[in-house]
Amino acid sequence: MKILTYNLNGIRAAVRKGFLEWLNQVDADIVCVQETKAQPDQLPVIDLEELGYRIYNFSAKKKGYSGVAIFSRFEPDHVEYGMGMPVYDYEGRLIRADFGDVSVISVYHPSGTSGDERQAFKMQWLEDFQKYIDDLKKERPNLVISGDYNICHKPIDIHDPIRNANSSGFLPEEREWIGDFLESGFIDSFRYFNSEPRHYTWWSFRANARARNLGWRIDYHMVSNPLENRLKRAIILPQAEHSDHCPVLLEIDF
Repeated sequence: MKILTYNLNGIRAAVRKGFLEWLNQVDADIVCVQETKAQPDQLPVIDLEELGYRIYNFSAKKKGYSGVAIFSRFEPDHVEYGMGMPVYDYEGRLIRADFGDVSVISVYHPSGTSGDERQAFKMQWLEDFQKYIDDLKKERPNLVISGDYNICHKPIDIHDPIRNANSSGFLPEEREWIGDFLESGFIDSFRYFNSEPRHYTWWSFRANARARNLGWRIDYHMVSNPLENRLKRAIILPQAEHSDHCPVLLEIDF
């Protein structure tokens, strides 16, 4: 099973830049996308169906903002829209699809870069998200949680850990949260297979950061421990022109 996660930074713009043709070539079975920035009637449903995908979408109430979706070539047994927490569901940040004994989640963690208020919102989200996942694991222990976490875990995951030590996305409390999340029963699937530095999934538009590979690894497939023996491969695909993020591909048996 090939699972792709991709922050599209706007699905309509991505489609104009060739996303659908690219997706057809990648041939993923399940596609978790974040930051769709689209309402249901703005999604390229017919085009995705022609590629063999069923579309499950959870938009933000605010137009042109946030939003997550799962495109799947297999019909899930059940789809859950949101976390049941209105303050987060208003922003369209999580959708879950169950396939047999495995649940796949597309999640878009908040960014705190716009100021103290959103950073506080992000930290509260992280606490509530952990509680949500802890409860979910009791019912659905086999989880693949794919998405943009907006956090780099270790110095190896960011181009300049010293200068970014006080930057949102690499704050000590955020990094501690990622560590605690992994300790709660999850595997960072990319690092499970890859220990080398300078593998990033996002670059700012400033100072030719992409060309100079001054990046951040903030997009993950987190896989619950019971699925460890089913892991096959996890790679960061080359950045395309559809987004300022890189897609990340996970291969897993289920």
